[in-house]
Parts: sequence; structure tokens; C-alpha cells
Amino acid sequence: MRKLGAVVVGCLVLASVSLAGEAAPKPKEHPLFAFCMDTHDAKARTLEQQAELIKELGFDGCGHLWLDNVQERLKTLDARGLSLIQIYLNVDIAPGKPAYDPRLKDVLPLLNGRGVMLALLVNGMKPSDPAGDDRAVEIVREIADAAAASGTRVVLYPHSYFWLERVEDSFRIAAKADRPNVGAMFNLCHFLKVDDENNLRPKLAAAMPRLFAVSINGADTAEEIHAGKGNWVQPLDSGTFDMAGFLKMLKELGYKGPIGLQCYGLAGDARDHMTRSISAWRRLSAILASPRNPQDK
Repeated sequence: MRKLGAVVVGCLVLASVSLAGEAAPKPKEHPLFAFCMDTHDAKARTLEQQAELIKELGFDGCGHLWLDNVQERLKTLDARGLSLIQIYLNVDIAPGKPAYDPRLKDVLPLLNGRGVMLALLVNGMKPSDPAGDDRAVEIVREIADAAAASGTRVVLYPHSYFWLERVEDSFRIAAKADRPNVGAMFNLCHFLKVDDENNLRPKLAAAMPRLFAVSINGADTAEEIHAGKGNWVQPLDSGTFDMAGFLKMLKELGYKGPIGLQCYGLAGDARDHMTRSISAWRRLSAILASPRNPQDK
């Protein structure tokens, strides 16, 4: 997914105790959030209208691109009982370049106690070059330490053609940063762009101890995509990739976190493709909701 002038992208609600001393309801596993639903929407919806649509269709929340209008995004979501799951932030590890948007210091207090994730897209060197590790770790630690006071977590977002391109890059830097609020993210479309389905299980299994978030979308197989015959971002009800099998794999590996619906670059009215996707999600999510073993009823 690509933004004009920059390459763009693609959470858990913690259990708590009520003021009356009673346990809060068990948090929902796999809250579903939409992101990049506004980048190509033919209706050019306002944040207010986006929130209305997300609520109407039954999503649990959304992601937000960059640091503009965060306060308005929070207001529109709060009014409908929705969550802001992630905010996307570009990070540049190139020497002499500003590392990230300095407005972050003003945004973090707005996120206090909300459990939001800052999803970092890291660029500035050739993809996966380990020579960038030290600088990346330095920046990630700086952001994570600043975010900790508000209860904000940091997730490393693998993006094809970026320096942090692969899920193993995300896991490696998260482990080196060694902060409890830093984790990895898996993005299906970007994985299929640069990797192969045969590597899905081992790489997900390796990332699982620090896997904070997963994003999905309809897609064709990696083989088709690499051959130039496949589409890597589609509505969830289309494509040849085995989505049911992928969700079964996540379940078997024990993933319990949020799942983001990648909508970047989908043409037309966002209502149309998001309606298709959430209808498919309701069918597919039964896989994640079913007992792990036959005896688990």
C-alpha cells in the first residue's frame, strides 16, 4: 500500500476491575478494526462519517494514519463506543534525517489509558539490512519509553520495500529493543508480496511471543502475486489465498490479539467493499471462535 509521496501502511482491550470491585467483562478476543478505509474512498467521508460507517457495519474500531486530527478521531469514535486501535507513524533511520514526527509528544497524552498501539513503519535503508538495527533500536526505545506513561504500546509494522520489510525484521527489532510495550505485527498483504506461504507457520511461530497485532485482507497466493498475475489487496471475500487455513493457523499458534482489515487502495465506495469484507469476516471468525480441541466445549 502506498501513499502519495510516501509508502504507507496497513489491540487488545485489557481486563480491569470496576469501581464497585466487580470483575469487568472478559475482553473480546480478536477485535476487528478497519484501517486505510479512507485513502481511496470515492465518497471522501469525514472522520465523523467514517465512524458512523464503522459502527453501522459492526467493526470494533479503526486505525488512524499519521498524527493529523487525532483528537477529532478519538472524539468521533468515543461518541459511538468504538476504539482507536492503532495510529501509524513513519520512522526514518537514515543518518541526518528527522527520526519521526515531533508532534508525537503532543499526541501521546491524548492516548492515556486507551490501550492504543503506535504502529511504526520504518524506512531509510535498503530492506532488511541489519546495518540499520542499532539506529532502529535506539529510535524504537525512545518512542516506547515516551509512550509507556500513557499505557501506549509500540508495534513494528512490516511493509514491503521499506527497511523493516518482513515479519522477522519486526520480531528481531522488538526483541532487541527489549521493552515490554514493544511488539511485532504481521501484515498478510506485505508478507505475500515478499515471501511464500511455506514460511507462514514458522515465521508466525517465531514472532508469537511478541506478536501484538495481525492484519488481513483478501489476496491471491504469493506465487500469483510474484508472477504479476495476482492482487495482494482485495476485499476479504475474494482472492485465492486460503484465508480459512490462515485463521486456523493463528488459532493453533495461540494468537488472541486484534485483527485489522487492510483496505488500502480499494476503489469505489468504502461502504461496498467494507460490507463485503465484514460479511466474510463473520463467516470466517467462527474458525477463531470454535473450541481449540474437540473436547473443549
